[in-house]
Amino acid sequence: MKKIFIAILSMISIGLQAQETMHPSPAQTKKIVITGATIHVGNGQVIEKGNLIIEKGKLKIETSNPSLGSDVEHIDATGKHIYPGIIAPNTNLGLVEVSSTRATVDYLELGDIHPNVRSLVAYNTDSKVINTLRTNGVLLAQIVPQGGLISGSSSVVQLDAWNWEDAAYLVDEGIHMTMPALINRPNNMRRGNAASGDPVRAGLARIEQAKGFFREAKAYLNEKSHAEVNLKFEAVKGLFNRSQSLYIHCDLVKEMLAAIELNKEFNFKMVIAGGADSWMIADILKENQVSVILSEPHSLPATEDDAVDQPYKTGAMLYKAGVLVSISQDSGDGYTQQRNLPFMAGTLAAYGLSKEEALQVITSNPAKILGIEKRTGTIENGKDANILICQGDLLDMKSSVLTHAFIQGRAIDLQNKHTQLFERYKYKYQIK
Repeated sequence: MKKIFIAILSMISIGLQAQETMHPSPAQTKKIVITGATIHVGNGQVIEKGNLIIEKGKLKIETSNPSLGSDVEHIDATGKHIYPGIIAPNTNLGLVEVSSTRATVDYLELGDIHPNVRSLVAYNTDSKVINTLRTNGVLLAQIVPQGGLISGSSSVVQLDAWNWEDAAYLVDEGIHMTMPALINRPNNMRRGNAASGDPVRAGLARIEQAKGFFREAKAYLNEKSHAEVNLKFEAVKGLFNRSQSLYIHCDLVKEMLAAIELNKEFNFKMVIAGGADSWMIADILKENQVSVILSEPHSLPATEDDAVDQPYKTGAMLYKAGVLVSISQDSGDGYTQQRNLPFMAGTLAAYGLSKEEALQVITSNPAKILGIEKRTGTIENGKDANILICQGDLLDMKSSVLTHAFIQGRAIDLQNKHTQLFERYKYKYQIK
């Protein structure tokens, strides 16, 4: 029995040694001075051989040679590049760990209209996926709920935290609605079944249901006092004073036009999430001041009639039309594939955008869409020190190697389970 107990302890010890030991970084104490780097501001500007100071978690660009002393941490970044931290919008990161294991999935709620559901409180800061995103430069993410017609509220988190309260960067910044499908797709299970009805008509009825909810919420919020508090109506108060955005998830032109028509009655700040066909109505989106979080630039065309490289070109077409556009990876295992955001932006740079414009699509643009542009998204004086130091081009898979990352001035550990396994097997096979 004693031998069995010792063997079990040994197995536990080996397992613990194989796991990540990363923990959130402590607050910045020393002033950090970074010299000699090429600074990509994130708004299209580039500063050659610039100097950057991080103090109390905030940024300051130094034009002259900064003074160095014993109380200063100096990072010589000569020949390297500094970028703003990447922001991943429209993701269920931290809400699902293993998509095939139900117990680890917490992004989907039952019911049809529940705007009072808050994704933030279910966010798991101990997710093993988070560290794999940081290694590629993703430092902030928008955590989004799913399910039903109106799914709940999303929040922005920073990816170096002990718990969800610690992670919160902007709380309940938007309400999410899934636009019903407005297309009569063939369905073998429905053929010959008259009771199945018209799916387009059913979709339009659900849109009217959403409008009815927003009308009731508006009437409720216009009352000075209430006999009873309605949590669902209270949850959308920010939509009417425009402190929140309404994110409508849809892809087809008909659905996006229906979303715009819905919004004409309420004048919400509206964002299309998905937008596969958004390039067809870019001028309408611009006219109605609708932003787009474009889903999966690395994907097949939406229809057989589209050009084979249409998903690669859509981002540039929207950008050139004046639409505020960002990108995301939001389906299937999208929570893990958010780490490819810089390389998706690199693809946009190969299909119509300059590299600095493509950088904006994953930094300053999502910051504007999410309402955090005054704090982050670009490298400017007074903003949070959410930055990356890269040996090569951040948007190029081959040369993108991060040497440093900072979140609010805290130096972030760039290890993860993947890097540890890489080192493990390098050691095993004596690879240098």
